This record gives sequence, C-alpha cells and structure tokens, in this order.
Amino acid sequence: MARLDPIDPVELTQALIRCASVTPVDEGALGVLEDALKPMGFTCHRLPYSAPNTPDVDNLYARLGTSGPNLCFAGHTDVVPVGDEAAWTHPPFGAEIHDGIMYGRGTVDMKAGIACFISATSRYLAEQGDDFKGSISYLITGDEEGPAINGTVKVLQWMQTQGEVMDACIVGEPTNTSVLGETIKIGRRGSLNGFITQNGTQGHVAYPQHADNPLPKLVKLLNKLISTPLDAGNAHFQPSNLEIVTIDTGNPATNVIPSTAKATFNIRFNDTYSPDTMTKWIEDRLHEAGDNYDLDISVSGDSFLTPPGLLSDAMSSAVTKVTGKTPELSTSGGTSDARFIKNHCAVAEFGLMNQTAHKVDECAAVKDIEALADIYLDMIRNYFKNA
Repeated sequence: MARLDPIDPVELTQALIRCASVTPVDEGALGVLEDALKPMGFTCHRLPYSAPNTPDVDNLYARLGTSGPNLCFAGHTDVVPVGDEAAWTHPPFGAEIHDGIMYGRGTVDMKAGIACFISATSRYLAEQGDDFKGSISYLITGDEEGPAINGTVKVLQWMQTQGEVMDACIVGEPTNTSVLGETIKIGRRGSLNGFITQNGTQGHVAYPQHADNPLPKLVKLLNKLISTPLDAGNAHFQPSNLEIVTIDTGNPATNVIPSTAKATFNIRFNDTYSPDTMTKWIEDRLHEAGDNYDLDISVSGDSFLTPPGLLSDAMSSAVTKVTGKTPELSTSGGTSDARFIKNHCAVAEFGLMNQTAHKVDECAAVKDIEALADIYLDMIRNYFKNA
C-alpha cells in the first residue's frame, strides 16, 4: 500500500466546502475525494443515477482492500441552499477561517466529517502499511439532502450486485449538541407522514342544516390521535411522538362552510412499532372517531437500533481517549441515510456539533475538526484490533 504524507483534515474540508454542491449539483466535490483516495490505493467507482421526476445524482463508492472485515464510512457531499447569501458574515463557499472558526455551507453537515475520516485513513495506513488486514471503504452520495432516491439506496443495490459486503459502517453526520464527544447515535426513530382529508358538503353558514361541515369532524379525528399516548419509550428510545403540522380548508370566505378540510401530521416512532403496526394504530384510532374521510400515509424511514457492541465500543473508546468524555449512546434526532444502511450491516453515527447545520454562517471550530480526525483514527484502530 502506498505510503504518503498524512492528509490535513482542515485543508481537505476547505477544498470540499469550496465546491458549491447544493443538491443535486456536484460541482467537483466527488472529484476532490477521488484525488485524495486514489493515491492511497483506493479503487473508485463513480455511480450516477437517474429516475423519473427526480434530478440526476452522482455518487461514489471507493474501497481499499479485498478481504474482510470491511469498515465503511458513509456520508454526503451535497448541501442545502445557503438562503439569503447577504445574511452570511463570511462567504458560504469560501471556507474562511476567522479566530479559529471555519465558516461555510456544509462545514458540519457534513463535509468536515468526510475530510476527517479520509485524514484518519491516511494516518492509519501510514502506521500499518502492508500489515493492514481488512478493507476500508467509502459510500458517498450527492442526494442525502434531496429526495434520497438516486443516492445511497441505489449505491447499496449496486454493491449487492457486485458482491460488495460491509461489515460495519460509520456515518459522519453531526451528532453532538454542544461539545464534541457527547453523543453517538446507535439508532434512529422512524418517520411517518399522515394526510387526512375529511369530506363534507359546502353550504351557507346561515343554513348549516343544508351543509355538512367537515371541520368539527376533522378536529374529532385529530383529537383522537393526540389524546392517546403512543408508548412510554424504552431503554434505548424516547417515547414516540405525533405532531400535527398543518390544518387547512383553502377557504378564504367567512360565510361559506367548506366542502373538505385537510390535516397533515408526522410521527417519529421508536422500535415499539414497524411501519405496518404504526399504520394500523392510526387506522384504528381514526376508525373509532369518524367516517367519510380519506387517509394517505407515507413512511420515509423505519426505526432501527444497532445494539451496543464492537462498533459502538470502538467509537466510545476513541471519543473518551481524545475528549475525555463518555458519550451517550442515543437514538434521538431526525433521520439519516443510516436508515438504509442498517439493512446491510451494523451502523452507528458520530460527527461534529449540529447547532449550525442548515443555518446562516454554518461553522465549526478548527480544533474540533482536528479532534474529530483523531477520534476517527482511534476508531479505525480499535475496530480492526478487535474485529
């Protein structure tokens, strides 16, 4: 294996940020990664995918080694739009450093995470040389912040056709709330969206006997959903929660009873439920409360848990060694591409702080970027030592 100078995680982060890779545009970000990985001996596969009514997306799978175990790092080079660029203190794609802080869209979510793992890989290979046993791989998508159709899911399908097997996967999403080392994610709640349309009959408000107002009926349906706790949580998950996010009739008039009323709700559910049992819970509650309504449900992710073990132990030990903290093994937060990877291998997530993700002036301390690279290096050491 090639012996090269270690890669600087700060410089690589800057190179990635300077690629304005707002979903689904790549703007050279994957090329930056290939230029870092190929000299270390990685075989790189660019994997562009398309689907009807979705943008084309380019992805990257890279692997060093042919034997197991295969430790994979998964992440995304796409970023969300910058919003009002004039509101940024520093150019969103400038990757400028001021007073020890690096500014730029994607700094924490999650270009620094990718750069840090590549830096850690370069240092690990410098230590191990030809004694390295196993494989390290990268699954990088340009579609995580978008519809997630032409990204990780299709790369995983391609990997299966190629006989590519992951034994464990680290996802570099920002997981910490305030300081580096607080939280490792070993699972995620599922996410379900529900859309209710309560039907009625339009009429004059002065003659309600000639109409059928759908709004009181919709309120009754929603009250049935929110008045019944879903569960009490368990050892690894907080209680599932249902939030009503919209109620609408599209009715601008004050003297018209509308013909329909609609509501949208989201449920973040723990592993007490599967998508099927969660759907049945909703259908049973609504059936008890009303009729003449339509219900549509979409599930964007199932709940999952990677039980504490080799992967989380390797992570926890590394975090404690570098930061002095004992991280919480958590399942809080939203969804990530780990929801797809969990069907293929053990997966856990660890990265920078998430306070500025998707915000104006997204940023990270340089010292935290350097520390994250140190943590990833020790994670890699721990994993291969104990695998």
